[in-house]
Amino acid sequence: MRIAVDVMGGDHGCGVIIAGVQRALEEHKNISAIYLVGNRADIHAALPSRGFRDHRVRIVHTTEVVEMEDKPGVAIRKKKDSSIFRAAELVKAGEADALVSLGNTGGIFAAGTFKVGRLPGVQRGCLATMIPRQESEFVLLDVGANVECKPMHLAQFAVMGSVYSREVLKHKNPRVGILSNGTEDSKGNELTRETFRLCKKLNLNFIGNVEGHDLFKDHVDVVVCDGFVGNVVLKSVESLAIAMFSMLKRELMHNTQRKLGAYLAKDAFQSIRRRMDPEVYGGAPLLGFNGIVFKAHASSRERSVASAIRMTANAVQNQINQTIARDIVAANKILEAEGGTPAPE
Repeated sequence: MRIAVDVMGGDHGCGVIIAGVQRALEEHKNISAIYLVGNRADIHAALPSRGFRDHRVRIVHTTEVVEMEDKPGVAIRKKKDSSIFRAAELVKAGEADALVSLGNTGGIFAAGTFKVGRLPGVQRGCLATMIPRQESEFVLLDVGANVECKPMHLAQFAVMGSVYSREVLKHKNPRVGILSNGTEDSKGNELTRETFRLCKKLNLNFIGNVEGHDLFKDHVDVVVCDGFVGNVVLKSVESLAIAMFSMLKRELMHNTQRKLGAYLAKDAFQSIRRRMDPEVYGGAPLLGFNGIVFKAHASSRERSVASAIRMTANAVQNQINQTIARDIVAANKILEAEGGTPAPE
């Protein structure tokens, strides 16, 4: 298991990313190699301060960085020696099984599309995310990689999300739903209604349309939508969680009685905070590529980077790409018969 890590893309410098790599290597002995991809001088400067020595670490020197403000199309043409594109080339060449980056989401998606390449039969790669709920979590996809989609794309997202939920999150028979404005078959727009028709034909545990208030009821395990809707949902959920914790803290500190109650309930609050902690997952996988690609949070600290590497290692170990490739081939045969156009764009 070999993982290429772009150490130049985070908000807090490569030292924090390297500390996360060190933690991941200590926890996962089955990782055979990690490539630290970035500026050699910066990497060497960070290594001694971390007291980090591990025979599995290799340094790949690059001279450029895709910045957050860079447009992906421009970056892929003009920054050929950037850390994210060099990491992607390691995967394409078979020298690494996966890549992890904290950098520009568009740049990572471009690296996956044009450097790593899509799996056979996959029309669009997509960005998935895990959102926790009371007892487990659900997969939401796409959450921003594809703003405009066709029904065929969403049907393939459903297949890929189901594989990820089953193989990595260990939901035995993931329930797949399409995010819509009502549960009835006739609800939604032209995109969702046609996607509904296609998904009914596929070998999925398809439960039909789901609404926003179904997401946190343990009613569905894979929620499919286009990247515009998914990104709005994701950011709304994130901001609501922050607002709720902020309001709760303010109200509990209002007087002595409430402070005492908060103290007595602190274990419950800490349990909820741990359940909602984004560092548990570390970021979001990009599905549909010919190699594991993982987008970690740009603001990641050591623990979050280690979680991102753990999730990536789990995906490699569970061979999700081989399973996605197999299931996409089977799905495309059905979709083609239903009037889809499964040939890669």
